Amino acid sequence: MVKEAEPSRWQGGSFVMRAVLFVNGDLPEPETARRLVQTADLVVAVDGGSRHVLALGVFPHVVIGDLDSLEPDLRVRLAEAGTRFLSYPPEKDETDLELALLYAVERGAKEVFVLGALGKRIDQTVANLLLLAHPALAGVAVRIVAGNQEAFLIRDEGLIEGRPGDTVSLIPIGGDARGVTAEGLKWPLADETLRFGPARGISNVLLGREARVRVREGFLLCVVIHKSHHKEAKR
Repeated sequence: MVKEAEPSRWQGGSFVMRAVLFVNGDLPEPETARRLVQTADLVVAVDGGSRHVLALGVFPHVVIGDLDSLEPDLRVRLAEAGTRFLSYPPEKDETDLELALLYAVERGAKEVFVLGALGKRIDQTVANLLLLAHPALAGVAVRIVAGNQEAFLIRDEGLIEGRPGDTVSLIPIGGDARGVTAEGLKWPLADETLRFGPARGISNVLLGREARVRVREGFLLCVVIHKSHHKEAKR
């Protein structure tokens, strides 16, 4: 039977609850998903994302969405395992992923990893990335992971971790990002403006194990392509 685990990570003097969300998009590297699930306190399947969870031999704690992409036989298996279902009407203002993110935050998650959020539809891919800027997610570390790539939002200040040679892109969303300072990158920034539209922040390079970025005004979508992960996948 499915049972939600207790928070198990200790950071800054308190336990941190980690949620892993599976969306019904592409899941290019199952090993990454398997590793994250093993450390998750809460596993959420976003509608048809249930198939990704079951493929890992895991049952999600809850399935959220309008359930239009959930095959009947999968629903039976999930129900028998004790998975909860939070069903919403197809005609709604929020996407299924948005509902899942809000649910994870309401449950107390401070770390959220989103898998399978990228796919063949441009509109859904863009919308999923822009959900990182949702006001309800302020103060929550949310990362969209796709194989050796990850995307997260930098509000005020952000830490980028990886290995030398990893590709780092800083993309302003919702308008210009002003007062941007980036240290630890091949092309540093010092209290500069990244304008919404031009591609100046694309394809920077991580020099060491980490880089720090500060933003005085606005938001940055940070995309990291981990070169080391790509190499390991080829072995």
